[in-house]
Amino acid sequence: MEKIIEKWNSVTLILKIAIGIVIGALLGLLVPQAAWISVLGTIFVGALKSVAPILVFCLVLSSIASAKSGVGPKFRTVIALYMVSTLFAAIVAVVASYIFPVSITLSSAYDTGAAPSGIGQVILNLMMNVVSNPIKALDEANYLGILAWAVLLGLALRACGDSLKEAMTSISDGVSKIVRWIIGCAPFGIMGLVFNAVSTSGLSIFTEYGSLLLVLVGSMLVVALVVDPLIACIVLRANAYPLVFRCLRESGITAFFTRSSAANIPVNLSLCERLGLDKDMYSVSIPLGATVNMNGAAVTITVMTLAAAYTLGIAVDIPTAVLLSVMATLGACGASGVAGGSLLLIPMASSLFGISNDIAMQVVAVGMIIGVIQDSLETAINSSGDVLFTAVAEYRTWQKEGRKFKVGAVSKDE
Repeated sequence: MEKIIEKWNSVTLILKIAIGIVIGALLGLLVPQAAWISVLGTIFVGALKSVAPILVFCLVLSSIASAKSGVGPKFRTVIALYMVSTLFAAIVAVVASYIFPVSITLSSAYDTGAAPSGIGQVILNLMMNVVSNPIKALDEANYLGILAWAVLLGLALRACGDSLKEAMTSISDGVSKIVRWIIGCAPFGIMGLVFNAVSTSGLSIFTEYGSLLLVLVGSMLVVALVVDPLIACIVLRANAYPLVFRCLRESGITAFFTRSSAANIPVNLSLCERLGLDKDMYSVSIPLGATVNMNGAAVTITVMTLAAAYTLGIAVDIPTAVLLSVMATLGACGASGVAGGSLLLIPMASSLFGISNDIAMQVVAVGMIIGVIQDSLETAINSSGDVLFTAVAEYRTWQKEGRKFKVGAVSKDE
């Protein structure tokens, strides 16, 4: 048994996750009635979601309180990259929908919940999240509120003594260690998540909504493999694909199965640490990215809205399509960092075409039907992009400083 444990510990986490995926899929096909296996996935995602708000609050508070100068320009760069990439993702979705227009069969059989009434409501919700009660923000995993309070407290405590700063750093390190323990259980958690998907979803979604899925998946793959890498290459003036593939492999795979950008925050923070990035920078940009960097969400909102328009025979001209891209970009920034968070913003975008809320909510229901694929891939692109653009902003600073480095290289302590 000791030799087996030793051998298992010597295997890389990515290979362990791959093994968990294979075993989970096989168990889902062979013993779909063994529902207890899916509990492993539920516990794993629950643990990530529970620790993430505390981790973000402690990291940001500690980083701001003891931050060095020079983080501002990097932070402005990463925010710009988040917004530009999300806008281009929406444009890609518009182009794909023009080339491959899709109509859908609408059904109102699903309870879709309440949707924002418009972009004004989305912005209001964002602002209310920022000023939320700090205890409530931690309890509800409201990362905008958590960030706002952590930044304010960090700024207020910058003048405190070194002993208090060291204590806050020690608390942050302790929470980070707990996160590493949880991430070490990822192979078993993902095995449970894969088992649940395979044993319950079946293959029907590939036939009934195959065309819609192809447009969604195709658009997201173009964003992940062409648009985002191209933006990174232009900013760095270097080949960014090693970094892109590493982010997709070490962040995207986990996000694909957890289907939650918020739950993947600890995974991304750990990856940033292994890449040797500035902790003062990524401790803020990663949780912020889980809220505002929503490339996949922009694709989902745009494609699903245009599918509704085509289904109803509504003509979509170029100016309206451009306006839709901007609205989808702003709306995506307000998408919740949990599974299916982007779907409830479809009615907001549909209002641009005069589509009633009843019909728009039926489109949301269709999104829930195909969510096992759409939402998983969407989250993978969103979350891996958080690390990608954080690293690009950091590398850009290193280039200006004349520092030699290899894009996406493994850090010394990995």
